[in-house]
Amino acid sequence: MMMKVTDRSSATTGRPAFICDYSPPRSGRPEHTPEPPAEADFVSAAYNPGRAVRVNSVAMAAALRHRYAANPIFTLATRDMNRLALESLLLGAQALELENVIVVAGDPFGSQDAAATVNDYRATELIAAIARLNSGIDYRGRGLRAPTDFCIGATVDLGRGLEEEAQLAVRKVQAGAHFLITQPVYDPAAVRRFNDACGGLTVPVFYGVGLMEPDGVSFAAVPDWADDALAAGRSGVDIALEVWTNLQAAGATDCYLVPPIRRNGARNYQAAREFLQRAANG
Repeated sequence: MMMKVTDRSSATTGRPAFICDYSPPRSGRPEHTPEPPAEADFVSAAYNPGRAVRVNSVAMAAALRHRYAANPIFTLATRDMNRLALESLLLGAQALELENVIVVAGDPFGSQDAAATVNDYRATELIAAIARLNSGIDYRGRGLRAPTDFCIGATVDLGRGLEEEAQLAVRKVQAGAHFLITQPVYDPAAVRRFNDACGGLTVPVFYGVGLMEPDGVSFAAVPDWADDALAAGRSGVDIALEVWTNLQAAGATDCYLVPPIRRNGARNYQAAREFLQRAANG
């Protein structure tokens, strides 16, 4: 049975919830779809990571549920589709009985990408549009045959400027977001400052924890102490568990886990399994 993110968050159950990031493959064949960690409460199908041609996030979320009985989240980016396409895709997700969505802007294209940017919505506007679909109204103001019932997630990046991101988070929640995820966070003080700056935000916040590998790729700033520990032979799982423990002490209650990303784009989901197993055992 499908579960909404808000039904499993620590605010509802009293124990940490874990979302695991997942990269759709560059092939639609089932044998090219790695098994996600069963220990994760939710598996979030990313939206064309690396701006590469990959399985669509909505289709990937449906496949993860069908093949692995995962609780999936799909991701939508404003970058690539106009309003008609986005809202039609959302009705397709409803037809597939998907309930959880994360809204992102999408990384900007470079000249080498040979693709056009659309951005018919901004991220906050798409969140509001999904909230309207949940009320049974499309972007033209016309009624649907039945409303959608999406649990809407939004993203924040505490590395961009904490005060500004806190204000953006508040606007996204006011637009209709039910939960937030952050990029990987290493500084526990950032959790305290973000919580204070948001002024008592009541939606669940899934703080990002990145798993590192010696030859991996990170899209978030990694502090010197973590790089040094990895270079000295400490495992990325050990480092991530220390980070998560420190974030919890600072007030984090739910986790967005980012498995290692290798230079060829592959992910190490076994490291994610180990992290989740050890985190569950305290």
